[in-house]
Amino acid sequence: MSGFTPLSRKQIAARIAQDIPEGWYVNLGIGIPTLIADAIPEGREVILHSENGILGFGPAPDPDKIDPWLINAGKQHVTLRPGGSFFHHADSFAIIRGGHLDLCVLGAFEVSANGDLANWATSAQDSAPAVGGAMDLAVGTKRVWVATEHTTRDGKPKLVESCAYPLTAQGVVGRIYTNLAVIDVTEGRFVVREMVPGLSREDLQKQTGTRLMFEEMEYA
Repeated sequence: MSGFTPLSRKQIAARIAQDIPEGWYVNLGIGIPTLIADAIPEGREVILHSENGILGFGPAPDPDKIDPWLINAGKQHVTLRPGGSFFHHADSFAIIRGGHLDLCVLGAFEVSANGDLANWATSAQDSAPAVGGAMDLAVGTKRVWVATEHTTRDGKPKLVESCAYPLTAQGVVGRIYTNLAVIDVTEGRFVVREMVPGLSREDLQKQTGTRLMFEEMEYA
């Protein structure tokens, strides 16, 4: 196997933040996506939304500046940007269901080659049991990107031909950012756009549960 260093969770979030354009309204899911709030490039206006009722939140606060009442959907403390607001839960979901968000970044247990998403919580011990707001986000947002490790802890691929887990939504995922690669979901196939330095195509393919295409590929 070739020598390479997988990205950390923070590095995955930072890589995604680079690709979010100026002025987009973006929802960040639980897990790796929440770290994106801390990685938005300086000077770029990205309006962050949380389904519990915040629009315009910012990065995590310093420990001595925590507002215990200001949290995101993952129950993590956040800050409020100038011009930001908070409102009723129902109004927040009206934003989602009304198609007003440009992007949602979600975690995933599995993504299929045709963009099916499986990211339900898997046990009653999870902090956000069952499907949560992801079902609304996956179908109500203009674009869905996924942030995840490329495989499970025991090495099973998360990018598969078809999902074994119950689906959150069908055919919604447009791009996947993993600790190994950036992959577009295009016409029922995974197209690799970028890989971490030192990783070979063969090694990436071995860690993926379906065939990869390598068109217009770049190295990070």
